[in-house]
Amino acid sequence: MAYSWQTDPNPNESHEKQYEHQEFLSVNQPHSSGQVSLGFDQTVDEISDKIPRYKNEIDENTFSVPSAPEWDTKGHSLNKTHQISLNEFTSKSPELSWHQLRKAPVIGFSPSVLPNSQNMNKECPWGNPIGKHHGADDFRFNVLAPSFTSLDKINLQKELRNENHNCHIGFESSISPTNSSFLTDFMQKEDNKRSGHMNTVEPSLMLLKGSLQARMWESTWQENIESIGCSIQLVEVPQGSNMSLASFCNKVKKIRERYHAADVNFNSGKIWSTTTAFPYQLFSKTKFNIRIFTDSSTQPLHFMPYANYLVKDLITEILHFCTNDQLLPKDHILNICGSEEFLQNDHCLGSHKMFQKDIPVIQLHLQKSREAPGKLSRKHEDDHCQFYLNQFLEFMHIWKVSRQCLLTLIRKYDFHLKNLLKTQENMDIIEEVKKICSVLGCVETKQITDAVNELSLILQRKAENFYQSSETSVKGLIEKVTTELSTSIYQLINVYCNSFYADFQPVNVSRSISCLNPGLPSHLSFTVYAAHNIPETWVHRINFPLEIKSLPRESMLTVKLFGIACATNNANVLAWSCLPLFPKEKSILGSMLFSMTFQSEPPIEMIAPGVWDVSQPSPVTLQIDFPAIGWEFMKPDSEENRSNLEEPPKEHLKHIARLSQKQTPLLLSEEKKRYLWFYRFYCNNENCSLPLVLGSAPGWDETTVSEMHTILRRWTFSQPLEALGLLTSSFPDQEIRKVAVQQLDNLLNDELLEYLPQLVQAVKFEWNLESPLVQLLLHRSLQSIQVAHRLYWLLKDAENEAYFKSWYQKLLAALQYCAGKALSDEFSKEQKLIKILGDIGEKVKSASDHQRQEVLKKEMGRLEEFFQDVTTCHLPLNPALCIKGIDHDACSYFTSNALPLKITFINANPMGKNIGIIFKAGDDLRQDMLVLQIIQVMDNIWLQEGLDMQMIIYKCLSTGKDQGMVQMVPDAVTLAKIHRHSGLIGPLKENTIKKWFSQHNHLKADYEKALRNFFYSCAGWCVVTFILGVCDRHNDNIMLTKSGHMFHIDFGKFLGHAQTFGGIKRDRAPFIFTSEMEYFITEGGKNPQHFQDFVELCCRAYNIIRKHSQLLLNLLEMMLYAGLPELSGIQDLKYVYNNLRPQDTDLEATSHFTKKIKESLECFPVKLNNLIHTLAQMSAISPAKSTLQTFPQESCLLSTTRSIQRATILGFSKKSSNLYLIQVTHSNNETSLTEKSFDQFLKLHSQLQKQFVSLTLPEFPHWWHLPFTNSDHKRVRDLNHYVEQILNGSYEIANSDCVLSFFLSEAVQQTIEESSLVYLGEKFPDEKPKVQLVISYHNVKLTILVKHMKNIHLPDGSAPSAHVEFYLLPYPSEVRRRKTKSVPKCTDPTYNEIVVYDEVTELQGHVLMLIVKSKTVFVGAINIQLCSVPLNEEKWYPLGNSII
Repeated sequence: MAYSWQTDPNPNESHEKQYEHQEFLSVNQPHSSGQVSLGFDQTVDEISDKIPRYKNEIDENTFSVPSAPEWDTKGHSLNKTHQISLNEFTSKSPELSWHQLRKAPVIGFSPSVLPNSQNMNKECPWGNPIGKHHGADDFRFNVLAPSFTSLDKINLQKELRNENHNCHIGFESSISPTNSSFLTDFMQKEDNKRSGHMNTVEPSLMLLKGSLQARMWESTWQENIESIGCSIQLVEVPQGSNMSLASFCNKVKKIRERYHAADVNFNSGKIWSTTTAFPYQLFSKTKFNIRIFTDSSTQPLHFMPYANYLVKDLITEILHFCTNDQLLPKDHILNICGSEEFLQNDHCLGSHKMFQKDIPVIQLHLQKSREAPGKLSRKHEDDHCQFYLNQFLEFMHIWKVSRQCLLTLIRKYDFHLKNLLKTQENMDIIEEVKKICSVLGCVETKQITDAVNELSLILQRKAENFYQSSETSVKGLIEKVTTELSTSIYQLINVYCNSFYADFQPVNVSRSISCLNPGLPSHLSFTVYAAHNIPETWVHRINFPLEIKSLPRESMLTVKLFGIACATNNANVLAWSCLPLFPKEKSILGSMLFSMTFQSEPPIEMIAPGVWDVSQPSPVTLQIDFPAIGWEFMKPDSEENRSNLEEPPKEHLKHIARLSQKQTPLLLSEEKKRYLWFYRFYCNNENCSLPLVLGSAPGWDETTVSEMHTILRRWTFSQPLEALGLLTSSFPDQEIRKVAVQQLDNLLNDELLEYLPQLVQAVKFEWNLESPLVQLLLHRSLQSIQVAHRLYWLLKDAENEAYFKSWYQKLLAALQYCAGKALSDEFSKEQKLIKILGDIGEKVKSASDHQRQEVLKKEMGRLEEFFQDVTTCHLPLNPALCIKGIDHDACSYFTSNALPLKITFINANPMGKNIGIIFKAGDDLRQDMLVLQIIQVMDNIWLQEGLDMQMIIYKCLSTGKDQGMVQMVPDAVTLAKIHRHSGLIGPLKENTIKKWFSQHNHLKADYEKALRNFFYSCAGWCVVTFILGVCDRHNDNIMLTKSGHMFHIDFGKFLGHAQTFGGIKRDRAPFIFTSEMEYFITEGGKNPQHFQDFVELCCRAYNIIRKHSQLLLNLLEMMLYAGLPELSGIQDLKYVYNNLRPQDTDLEATSHFTKKIKESLECFPVKLNNLIHTLAQMSAISPAKSTLQTFPQESCLLSTTRSIQRATILGFSKKSSNLYLIQVTHSNNETSLTEKSFDQFLKLHSQLQKQFVSLTLPEFPHWWHLPFTNSDHKRVRDLNHYVEQILNGSYEIANSDCVLSFFLSEAVQQTIEESSLVYLGEKFPDEKPKVQLVISYHNVKLTILVKHMKNIHLPDGSAPSAHVEFYLLPYPSEVRRRKTKSVPKCTDPTYNEIVVYDEVTELQGHVLMLIVKSKTVFVGAINIQLCSVPLNEEKWYPLGNSII
């Protein structure tokens, strides 16, 4: 780090220019010749100014309290806090100045008491540099004189003796680096250059012109000053006495002033629909079916615009149709019916997220945009309101000390003081001093203790007639000691106000005396003066064996208070505190009070300035005296010339590219970090990522940080989201974080909205609340109601975290101020609604089972009263939805453990439907929010790639500790409910899902759409649940809609943290894909190629997401310290990394995911788990608690209403040679057609054998009954004979559920020549056997991906259990033989297996012989000339019937 002790070589420079230098510190501006640009400069400029003398106008009868710091008998400074605050938090408004006084009040001591300057210099251990002196009439930059007492001669303080205590108290201090941020507003261009003049860091109470305190006091000097008889004057400071708080308020106010209420671009008061980049691949030629409602017509208008049609062009067309008036399109907007959401005129229709989902008809309402601003807009009055935190932090009670309370005590003290001076009799003045100390955090300084002891002794000796000889001496002694006592009280008030938050400040009296500076300490040292409110008090100086120049700028000091039990001699942490060593680029000066927290061990990995609010008073207060001379950080401006670097060998560049696949520095070993850092200047955005390079740095020393900044300046970001990785806890450097925020500033509001949870967490590692990240969040909340609303609830939820609570409360207050009164009032209404729902949930949970419904009904009245008071309220889940009441009949509760409430709100928009939500009390929904957010990010990625996975991602919001709100998806039921209505063993049946969709989609088009939706949504959820390791999967947290969409709910377990039962994991499958899902996709096995299409879709979706592994890992890493139970360490990130496999090629990843699909499909414990869960739920269900939707049993319906006369196999289906077309004649002579495969006939026979054990069944025509020739004709004849025997045989068999379901379900229309299924993949007009391969060749390695085969059969026509063998000729067959695994009994098997041949020097002259076998039976073969093969492409190869 570059630090220097600064003096001011140009005292005549105006304060306005000094302000400019301080405000606009240029990052790359070179330093003046008087400064050292790199490293700690141990040289100190000599100061030769003479010391001004005290004034002689001293009235011995006047009692006034100085504002100067008091010094004890050893010369140690007891109060430097005001000096620190004012030096650290300087004003940014040069036009305002300190209200000047013509004549400074003097300290009430006689000249004989004051020491001369020489004595002061001798007694000052650290000394003071001489500041600017402008004469008697200018006190804007004066140095105040320390005041001494000469009571050393009569120092009668009694020694503090240790009593017997249970434990000894001791301290442990540690230093750790954290983050920081620059003062300058990052939104402004840094075009103000720094001159060679420097500000002076002085160990005295400097009042800078334009300081925040001065500016506030100037405006309220006359009316707000409370003057007390003892000359202690208090001034009201609405922004807070603590300068960091006041500086934050000032920064927020400046941000707010940039957005005027009259600016309609940023203050429309309307909620705009979120947009994305236009997904060209998804909407290349798509049209939307739009219905437009207008105020001028009762009938809606219908339009069919293309997806790339601009909204304003659509408005123009609408206006052309509905009126002849010359209306301007820019004066109109389109509202989404049923909500308060509006389309953005300058965007395409397809860019809006709501259009990117399959909606049959989109209803919009044309409105005039200029009629009136939205009800949530900021008003003119908001532009002139002041930002005072105490008005917003009502629940925080930020002002721990009441100004009126303190004034009352001071008046009482003054009353007793006057009586004491008049009568020399004790009038309980000591009790009043105790009360003052008690109010001020129970802090009693050494000076107060000394003065009280001396006063007690004087009064005691007076009572004993010790001073008989001189009555005057008694009065003089009392005056002196009470002067010291009043000075000490003033000093305590001043230290308290500067250390903690208060709404008042004692008035300072400027002096112009300072002592010479004897030298600048080079090592870190400070004095732990006292820990107040514990039994022992001590003064202990801490000296670290660390040079200040070796410390990073973002160093944190952690102090732990230990208690050592005498019995066991064990040390336990009693309290701790932490603070930045260099706040505002300067080291801390003088005495400071710090509150200590009783929380358990400090979170070492989260040590940052906001982890604990040291400025919030607590029962234990720590007083630390820092040296009076400090260091100030000066940013180095040096950059090495790397233009002559030689290009490293290609092997090294390849290794860098391989290391970059780790995506985050947390996953790099120390050895790999050293390697990457060694080649850091060869890394760029093509072969590595910036977080990886900077995260590989060996430390935070000056040289390393300088090189990190060099890389940072040279780096070209490929996209703004790459910078997210720089806002993790791994990067405390404020320059790095500032550049990251500058990149994120390139995102649109709607894009930034997606990543708000992570940015809120990143605030923890900022250096202060004026950081660029905080400013970015406030700027965007002023530009977008969507951002402001989401940010509000994220901050409300973050307030419940164990650490950083104070920071989030202040940021929330700033947000409410920026939002304006209307939106802030809306926040309050939403918060009140959540409070009522929480109370209702708790009462329902605490009620007994039979009383819960009555309790719920009674408590619903509170919601009615709420809506009567507020009329309408926006929904916390979605600000675009406005509600005005509840639907009593649709409100209930669920019977799960948490007993969540089901609430149905009435939509305030007359064109909208009622809104159903679930309110949970007792469940932590933060993890659900994160999982759903990551899934939403994945879905956005798919949509941009032209892949609509038909994902239903419901909204979820955590509104406080263990409570939250969840969106209800209409017409969705759990898979468990479907299973329960399929009988006791419903989870074990294959056709449960297919039957349910058939019952709810009677029309062919509806059924086809449901199948397609299920096909895509099932694939999407397989991918996302695998990547995120979602566990605790059973049929009660998988839901289906009648339209075919499948989605998962409840994400309490993820990242592989599976529940165990008896030490065995309940989640045994990689994800949920069961045989009943495959049964529906393949239409009961009739279309096995659909399974191949499903595998292809899954692998494509998986590979698309893998390309964005860095984004997903960054989002998860930024949430590591959010307090989520199952995301807390590197091992959790590594789990997701291993599932993403970014180091694999697409072929390898395809093979890997196909194996996972097969593992899931073959995992019987999943079905067993569903069965156990279903049985448990069936036994727990009570009719009084829930009303279940009932589904008619198809088998019962068939058995009572239908019978079959005959069934005849007409031949093979036109769409597939594997399916027989069967004509079924009903009892009423009606006919229908159905299609069945030979395997289905065989399965029917097996079911009949199990069901009718005692009855004789006709013999089934197995494959061994077939002849060698004309086998197809023989099989059709034999099957017809078998069917005839079944239907004409036993009545019990012929009318059984199995037989009737087999022939009557899944009927096809006679007029349909093609399949009734929607085809999901590539069509093959022929029926010849084929194999699909992808062949690649790179670096003498031949890779073959065996994907699928089609239409393969054994000689008897049955399905083979085929595997593939490869031989690379002309090498010996045994050496070059490779084979795949076999797929059991399938005519269209899927493999996705990789076969590799190494050391293939060339393809010319090589032949790949491929042979398909079923065990030892030959199925097909092909020889492939490798020199003529298209590489890296999918290709189908025909299979011959012999080996060549």
